[in-house]
Amino acid sequence: MRVLPTTLLIGAAAASLRPAQQVLQTPTDVEDIDDIEFGYDGPLEDTYEIIIEEVYDEVPEVTDSIFEPLHELKEQLKSFTSEAQEVWEDMANMFPETLDDISFFSSPKKHTRRPDSHWDHIVRGSDVQSIWVENADGEKEREVGGKLDTYDLRVKAVDPSSLGVDPDVKQYSGYLDDNEEDKHLFYWFFESRNDPKNDPVVLWLNGGPGCSSLTGLFFELGPSAIGKKVKPIYNPYSWNSNASVIFLDQPVNVGFSYSGSSVSETSAAAKDVYALLTLFFKQFPEYATQDFHIAGESYAGHYIPSFASEILSHKKRNINLKSVLIGNGLTDGYTQYAHYRPMACGDGGYPAVVDESTCQSMDNALGRCQSMIQACYDSESAWTCVPASIYCNNALLGPYQRTGKNVYDVRTECEDGSLCYSGLQYISDYLNKPEVQQAVGAEVDNFDSCNFDINRNFLFHGDWMKPFHRLVPGILEEIPVLIYAGDADFICNWLGNKAWTDALEWTGHEEYAATQLQDLEIIDQKHKGKKIGQVKSSGNLTFMRLYGGGHMVPMDQPEASLEFFNRWIGGEWA
Repeated sequence: MRVLPTTLLIGAAAASLRPAQQVLQTPTDVEDIDDIEFGYDGPLEDTYEIIIEEVYDEVPEVTDSIFEPLHELKEQLKSFTSEAQEVWEDMANMFPETLDDISFFSSPKKHTRRPDSHWDHIVRGSDVQSIWVENADGEKEREVGGKLDTYDLRVKAVDPSSLGVDPDVKQYSGYLDDNEEDKHLFYWFFESRNDPKNDPVVLWLNGGPGCSSLTGLFFELGPSAIGKKVKPIYNPYSWNSNASVIFLDQPVNVGFSYSGSSVSETSAAAKDVYALLTLFFKQFPEYATQDFHIAGESYAGHYIPSFASEILSHKKRNINLKSVLIGNGLTDGYTQYAHYRPMACGDGGYPAVVDESTCQSMDNALGRCQSMIQACYDSESAWTCVPASIYCNNALLGPYQRTGKNVYDVRTECEDGSLCYSGLQYISDYLNKPEVQQAVGAEVDNFDSCNFDINRNFLFHGDWMKPFHRLVPGILEEIPVLIYAGDADFICNWLGNKAWTDALEWTGHEEYAATQLQDLEIIDQKHKGKKIGQVKSSGNLTFMRLYGGGHMVPMDQPEASLEFFNRWIGGEWA
């Protein structure tokens, strides 16, 4: 049966209205997704009405205001003749890129731009791009590659004593501005506590899509946590113990970042990140000669392959990229979705969360899910990728989520709404303090840990299921890649992450796939011999399973997290 592309789009919109209980924001509210996606093929306006009724039955608390954009679309669909509907369907099949202009739920963040006098440094991308040098052949070439002329970098030295966040280390914050696209990305840099002149530099990215990396700063691996008293608490296991770390709020309209427009796909942010790093290292050349690494978790399984590929594509660069680290990431949906049933049903090292009949229904749904993901991989079109996301998330994540368990940790209940951790509110309360925003130069009116509008935009544009693992072989040809996973996470579980690295086709595939997991032990004298996980490594690819860690390993297992991180940036498995 043919399916109207618009039907798929409306079904995706309807199914994603209520925030789900994970950062990856899977829409799991409509249980009978088969009817919504495949059961109707009548006039568009009738299809719309049926879908809305289905969703209201399943999600009665959904408000009219949330549905308003779809009601407007319904009015437009009423005017379609049958011939126009056929033309629309043919157009959708022939020109899938037209979907890129559709954004149902997005609005600019309120902000007040600070004057240039507020900043200590402003680096003009046009100035950097205009620098020419002579190469070994005596030819003139730009000192660094890339289109930088529309970008500026604003920099402010943060007074550590004013905030009490790692008061003994040098800090900078500010914005990367894309003046052409009206995009402004916020960053916060912390020098290494150890030897900043020689220690590596790391870029940290949280996922979502749509979640601030400042949650990683204050909830996981940064120099301070925020407790119930909404004050910084020193973190002895911070990743800046032996590395300088940049926390970046991206894409735009996430955290302290903002824009007059929206971003709805991973590739759109890659050039921004390249520009940010290029201008940052131009302003601070003392950090440019050290090794540089990109690390992140969750949806960073999409971000990092894209960002690393963009950086490596520029042969003339001032970014000394040495490796990437992806923690509990979503990178290869086709392979990873096959491991939701095993993880939920007791095959991942923890007791089963769902009953046998549910396990069977998840098994029954897998074939259809994977065929839809494969169609997405083949076309990379939103018209195939959106329905794959909706169907697979409802069929394979929905049963687990309906148990009330924390999708980030199979050992616990979801304690506080869609994100499951009440401590995230302390971070928002802290970052919304006027004195904190003044100290770091924030320009938005309000900080939120996650922006669900961004999440929906990424969903509607099909970004969720696209095959970002296909970028990894090219990266492996140049630098090492670490895939690590806390073994108590469900949403991006260790079984799926191990499976996709084992299946990855690259030049070292056979040797890597044949390599067995070995015990990963702490090597310092105080805890020497303590087992913290398992590791397998061959060529430039390494996989780690971290015991007792959920979706956010540095939060659950801070000592083990710092242990593997220090050893990785030290080159042990490279």
